[in-house]
Amino acid sequence: MAHPTYPCLMAIVLATTLTGCAIRGDNPDYTERTQTLVEQVPAWSQPTNGQKITALTDLIQSDALDTLVQQALAANPSLQQTLLTLRIREAELKQTGADRLPGLEAGFSASDEEDSDASYTGSLTVSWEADLWQKIADRTAAAGKDVEEQAALYQSARDSLAADVMSSWLALIAQKHAIRIQQERLATLENNETLIKQRYRNGLGTLEDLDSARSSSASARATLENDRETLAQQERALKTLLGQVPSTGSDVPGDYPAVLTPLADLPTQTLQRRPDLIAAYHAIEAQDYRVSAAYKNLLPSISLEAALKDVADSPAQALLTDPAWSLLGQLTAPLFQGGELRAAADSAEYERAQLFQAYRETLLDAVNEVEDYLGLEQSLTRRQQHIADALERQESTLEQYRASYRAGLVDILDLLSVQQQTYDLKAQLDDLIYQRLANRIDLGLALGLGVNS
Repeated sequence: MAHPTYPCLMAIVLATTLTGCAIRGDNPDYTERTQTLVEQVPAWSQPTNGQKITALTDLIQSDALDTLVQQALAANPSLQQTLLTLRIREAELKQTGADRLPGLEAGFSASDEEDSDASYTGSLTVSWEADLWQKIADRTAAAGKDVEEQAALYQSARDSLAADVMSSWLALIAQKHAIRIQQERLATLENNETLIKQRYRNGLGTLEDLDSARSSSASARATLENDRETLAQQERALKTLLGQVPSTGSDVPGDYPAVLTPLADLPTQTLQRRPDLIAAYHAIEAQDYRVSAAYKNLLPSISLEAALKDVADSPAQALLTDPAWSLLGQLTAPLFQGGELRAAADSAEYERAQLFQAYRETLLDAVNEVEDYLGLEQSLTRRQQHIADALERQESTLEQYRASYRAGLVDILDLLSVQQQTYDLKAQLDDLIYQRLANRIDLGLALGLGVNS
């Protein structure tokens, strides 16, 4: 005859199981939806002519730059923090996985009371929770996906750091070019000032002409000082990226290097290799397991405990002579906790939906970045050509004005204006060259190119 409490216990288990299955409701497959979103991205709207490149650093062939990138990857403090976060996630995975294994505890106590002999008690207890519904397995799987997410975030941080170092390196070259152009401008203005001063002393010029020349020279000196300070700040910023104490003085080439244009693959291929999207996808997968575990908290659980215990007159005899053993099996089922468990399951569902929206946002940003950089490549190329044409004509005009000024056909203000326009076009052209080269680095990063792990 069955124990009178057995039918009641089985009824509780059955009712709780059915309740746990029923309250789960719809279970949207967000991971499948992410794949659908990627597949729906249309082809890139801009031409995708470029070269097939597998790594971001292949865009620029420079041993010196490669050395700087490796220094940054090894010593940048922000990147090291991201790496340590990955190590923490790996440790948490081991910690979560340990819940699936039995626990073993040993105990020892001694007592000595008045009018009685001393006694020693030793115990050894083995406890284990049966993963009846794979709840612990779900939590372990979620922790594993957390590791994969953080690994992708670490790779994204490595790629972004490499791109920052490459862009900063190019920026130093651009700033040195800006200083050189400004020095040429200042030298021309100082020559003008000397010439006007001589003409003024010979009675061929006016005081207003001399004041204008001096004013232009002083303004150019101020701009040159600002450019030099900007260069020093950029050098310190690069040192910071390298994980070094900020200082000035960096060895960069005098001219811009060749920067290749990366080939834009199909959107599906491009987006599936971006580490930020990979991380967002793993975050959804991890939350899938947490949602499953949250609902399984509503179901019964079974735990087993076996214990050995012995009381002896000496420490050496405890658990070695005649220990007593006990075995305890326990089944518990949640009945009423004020809606706490159901609220936790609902919260997990909402968090998963929130992560899906975060994935959508990351995807939209990724598509927008690629389109922007592809468009900029075309726009900057055309603008560079237009400014180069304008500069060529402006230099011809400048020679004519110089000849006219020496012949007394134009005044100094006209000549200064044409000179300023010429050097402005030189500076503008050099800046466009830098922007176009730096944009190719941004484009490579947007296309999912990175550095080797």
